[in-house]
Amino acid sequence: MSVKLPIGVFDSGMGGLTVFIQLRKLLPAEDILYFGDTKRTPYGIRTSKEIQNFTREILDFMIRNHVKLAVAACNTITVNLNNLPQEYPFPIIGMSTGSHTALKLTKNNRIGIIGTDATIRSGKHAEEIRALSNAVKVYPKACHKFASLVEQEKFSGKDINDAAREYLLPLKKTGVDTVILACTHYPLIISVIRNVLGPNVNILDPAEETACNVKKVLGQKGLLANGQNGSNRLCFSADIDRAKRIAARLFDIQQCGFEYVDLSQ
Repeated sequence: MSVKLPIGVFDSGMGGLTVFIQLRKLLPAEDILYFGDTKRTPYGIRTSKEIQNFTREILDFMIRNHVKLAVAACNTITVNLNNLPQEYPFPIIGMSTGSHTALKLTKNNRIGIIGTDATIRSGKHAEEIRALSNAVKVYPKACHKFASLVEQEKFSGKDINDAAREYLLPLKKTGVDTVILACTHYPLIISVIRNVLGPNVNILDPAEETACNVKKVLGQKGLLANGQNGSNRLCFSADIDRAKRIAARLFDIQQCGFEYVDLSQ
């Protein structure tokens, strides 16, 4: 496999761009192919079977585009990866849970986890934390509306603030001092989350840790690119203009190519 092949990054929508940023910072020479399934977002309300079927369609797209590694930049997809029966011609890296880092950050052994319904229902993050420490109390909280509101570009205002208070005030009352963002959409509303939780709560985004895992695997397989800055091909299954607007909140889109992709074709 050639080091010149791209890294594939995929998500249910726009949230995975928060992982794309970290990959671009850590691996500037890599070509990156991003796919966001903006037509069928959010995945968090879907059944496991639907999520697995969508993931297979996206991975087939990655095969056609000859990626050397694929990154599931979505916690909802990540918790379903082990259920995929098919083997793929490239490694697939899921989102880090951030468990080890959270345990280092907490001072009172109370850790909150916020994510989609599907991610929280899987119990993966809580199980991993409890396996690492018997002393920690874990408080998972499904934030049903967050991802949809982000996809609707509601980064501020009444809707997102009301949702944040609905989900996060009960979590705050548990006394957590560390909260893991178990959805890649949530860094886009981190200021709203921080306003509710307060300045004394550590808010952990595992995207950087995930990017480090990607670099490690590429290095182990001798697939790290070098040379000039890599290209950025950003593909979406619906509404390219909205994708551009949201992406522009995160990084300079002048160096990115945007494309509409119909997975059914």
